[in-house]
Amino acid sequence: MPKSKKIAVQVLSALLVAVMAGLIAPGPGAHAEGLQVLHWWKSTSERRAIDLIAARLVDEHIDWRDSMIPGGSGVGAGIVLRSRVLAKDAPEVAQVNGIVIAEWARLGLLLELDGVAAAGKWDKLLLPGVAALIAPGAHVVAAPLGIHRINTLFFNRKLFAQHRLVAPATWDEFERVAGVLQQAGVVVLAQSSEPWQVATLFETLVLAEGGADFYRALFIARDPNAYSSVELGAALMRLRGLKKWMSKPVLERPWTDMARQLADGDAAMMVMGDWVKGELNAWGLATDVQFGCVAVPGTGALHLYNVDTLAMLAPRQGSPSHRPAQEKLAAIALSASVQSDYNQIKGSVPVLRNPLLSKMDGCARASWTLFAAGGAVPSLVHRMALDEIVRDAIVAEVHRFFLDDTIMVADSARRLGAIGRSTAPASTRPSKTR
Repeated sequence: MPKSKKIAVQVLSALLVAVMAGLIAPGPGAHAEGLQVLHWWKSTSERRAIDLIAARLVDEHIDWRDSMIPGGSGVGAGIVLRSRVLAKDAPEVAQVNGIVIAEWARLGLLLELDGVAAAGKWDKLLLPGVAALIAPGAHVVAAPLGIHRINTLFFNRKLFAQHRLVAPATWDEFERVAGVLQQAGVVVLAQSSEPWQVATLFETLVLAEGGADFYRALFIARDPNAYSSVELGAALMRLRGLKKWMSKPVLERPWTDMARQLADGDAAMMVMGDWVKGELNAWGLATDVQFGCVAVPGTGALHLYNVDTLAMLAPRQGSPSHRPAQEKLAAIALSASVQSDYNQIKGSVPVLRNPLLSKMDGCARASWTLFAAGGAVPSLVHRMALDEIVRDAIVAEVHRFFLDDTIMVADSARRLGAIGRSTAPASTRPSKTR
């Protein structure tokens, strides 16, 4: 099936799921209570985290009316949200992460939460990087829930102990460990060929090969020099080189399937955000007992991050206001108990300056400490660094390179450079000569 047709089918399927499940808001004249929340959290741990917040809302006599649109990276949910806003049928609340927050705020589509933020002293409560994210202009327009670290390497402790291995800290160590495991008949690296999962691995490799400054030059500034650099070529070569340690063929499967492969011992390692930890915990596996998590080699001092965020949609003219309930949800999201319990379930860490460190495992403490200390780098794939159009173009090119071994590294780097040059901020575009 052509890619364009496949995307169209996925979008139609997402819309049909919403309609068939009764998730599209009722028409004029119908009576709706509570808050309808549009999101893409589907896995066991994600559902448990949602249930926690929903239960806190019920305590306030507010119903959480669930509108889950499937899709691990939120592409389907984003399309459905835009469609519903255009149809003047927006939900009261939506999961809106990263750069998109500023875009929606500029359009006047988000409820300003300055009163809630002032009452809760969010300026003193929140980590500075998170506070800046939810107030891209003069007003606070979203409620942050938790911070995920993307550059995480998970490993199956039973397999590592069985083969007397330790978690690799360098790529040379990774190759040695991988050789031992493969010789023993073990799939080294659990990996799906789903576009966003491939690109998540790639952005981590860019960070490993070039560091934070190079990563920002490539994905944020879109500096033309970065696309012809040795570092980008090395990241692309590393991405292709890692394929020899994956299942053959590399199938397009949900991230939860890859986590299950790790949990069952059918694969030894997995590179993915720490939502995997939440899922493994939900399945009864204990951190530092059945599995461990360390930084991807070469990224130990850096935190490639994503922030889960809820935005409150402003009512359209003539519609009833849900502001009191929306503000209550925003306040609940930042309460100390929800921050602690939600993030413990989800695998993420609190957005607070002074969280309950005693309730975190070793992986979580390392994640929060590094983010708070200033090692944070915004994820491209998870909407922290770029707008949707540029992100999607880069993800598509990286995915194409991953699937087709006949594509030369230089050719892929050149195409990525063309995307970068055509979308770069004006200050970094090369000047035209007469």
